[in-house]
Amino acid sequence: MRILVTGASGLLGLNFSLRFAAEQQVTGAVYSHAFTQAPFSMVMTDLSQERNVDELIEKSKPDLVINCAALANLEECQKKPQEARMLNGELPGWLAEKCDNLSIKLVHISTDAVFDGTKKGKYNEADIPKPLSVYAQSKLAGEQAVQQIDQDALVLRVNFYGFSSSGQRSLAEFFLHNLEDSIPVKGFTDVFFCPLYVMDMVEYLMQAVEKGLGGLYHLCSSESLSKYDFGLRIARIFNLDGALISPITVSDVDFIRAPRSKNLVLDTGKIEQALGKATPSQADGLARFYHDFQDGYAKKLQALI
Repeated sequence: MRILVTGASGLLGLNFSLRFAAEQQVTGAVYSHAFTQAPFSMVMTDLSQERNVDELIEKSKPDLVINCAALANLEECQKKPQEARMLNGELPGWLAEKCDNLSIKLVHISTDAVFDGTKKGKYNEADIPKPLSVYAQSKLAGEQAVQQIDQDALVLRVNFYGFSSSGQRSLAEFFLHNLEDSIPVKGFTDVFFCPLYVMDMVEYLMQAVEKGLGGLYHLCSSESLSKYDFGLRIARIFNLDGALISPITVSDVDFIRAPRSKNLVLDTGKIEQALGKATPSQADGLARFYHDFQDGYAKKLQALI
């Protein structure tokens, strides 16, 4: 299968490409971070231009497009709303139109942040989104554009962690590397989420494609916890000092501009039923995260630069 991955230098795009490079014909599209040592083809292009999107798909001739391209930093999106709306909102629509016209399967990656966090309990796919930040608003616009244009596209709302080429792309890396260096950090006790280890996510994503799933699904861990507790679990499994993590609430900080939802917990029942299995627990995901670190996977990614 010919697979085109947009945003292939990011956390999900890179890990997906590395996982399936030996089994599929993978092409990774990046804006400015091409890797010389990557085991898959890479193309540098500016996807904020619709003509470049058309040209990329026409040249790569994919059977499957995984759209991981996004401006994902919440604070950066607040500062650059036009850029956020272009990459997160308009680009998915361009991809959907091209894929729909050429009968190419599209998987679009969205986010748990589309909800305002006021619900008591888990959010399911039927709940009405109420995005708070520019990032969340632009991501909702993107998933809606895809669904309106391409009825066969698969839209996944996700939350994930893992290793990146920079070592700075996920909350897990933030906790791990700071604690390794004995640097005090803070963790929100009032923000709950259900992150999935990225190497588990790419497996479930591909299984969803192989099953022919289309429409909107929530893909994350089956278990939720606070961001503070997530940090403590990383400290525990890596035998680091959890006392370096200070418990705080969102209202305690003044260094963030983008509003955050406190409840980011998603119901994974729909995709679990479709795939016939539960998504991993936090213990299972973190155990694999630890094992991959011990196996040198993080250093492998950093060596790609």
